[in-house]
Amino acid sequence: MAYLSGKNIVASYGNMPVLNNCSIEVDKGELAVIVGPNGAGKSTAMKALLGMLELQSGSVMLDGIDIGKLSVQKRISLGMAFVPQTNNVFPSMSVKENLEMGGFLRKDGMSVTIEKIYSLFPILYEKRNQDVGQLSGGQRQQVAFGRALMTKPSVMLLDEPTAGVSPIVMDEIFGNILELKKAGIAILMVEQNAKQALEIADTGFVLVSGENKYSGTGKELLANSKVRRSFLGG
Repeated sequence: MAYLSGKNIVASYGNMPVLNNCSIEVDKGELAVIVGPNGAGKSTAMKALLGMLELQSGSVMLDGIDIGKLSVQKRISLGMAFVPQTNNVFPSMSVKENLEMGGFLRKDGMSVTIEKIYSLFPILYEKRNQDVGQLSGGQRQQVAFGRALMTKPSVMLLDEPTAGVSPIVMDEIFGNILELKKAGIAILMVEQNAKQALEIADTGFVLVSGENKYSGTGKELLANSKVRRSFLGG
């Protein structure tokens, strides 16, 4: 069984169905990517796994434990971390202060974790006393990843991490995500840049109208002519 798995998830916003028997999973040290058209339920599927949306049916398992009824805070305490697309840093605070805010739930010391984050993202050490609002888009995203790492997560959920950035910054952010994967973290990412995301993904899930349309390895989905034609521009 995968480290994090959502099986046959059904969920709605009021009377509007958004997920219909949707299944997503990711293992430790793997990168799984959710792609699909706008309104397909990509970010909603991620929020359902985190507990931000109540399930009508289906299950969510984390490391063999059924977490489907647990609160968001409880899921975070069990090792889940979420990096939203927007408002994921405090621009008027320094890099170091942002990291410390990410560890506010910690009951132990934070210095060892902060040092590990600096070793993973050396530019953050260099800029540690600088306000995050003065950093580049790629550097701000590193701060957001660092804040999420402060809880020492075993799985990270990333919502559109490359939204609105240049192709060069997108490559930089994807490189950072691969470093997180190398650290043994399970990473689930929703991404609009589908082709580029599938090129680095271990597993991909193509959602359409809240349902699994295609799934497989990143390479399999890139090689699938229907996926290419419908979702990757040919």
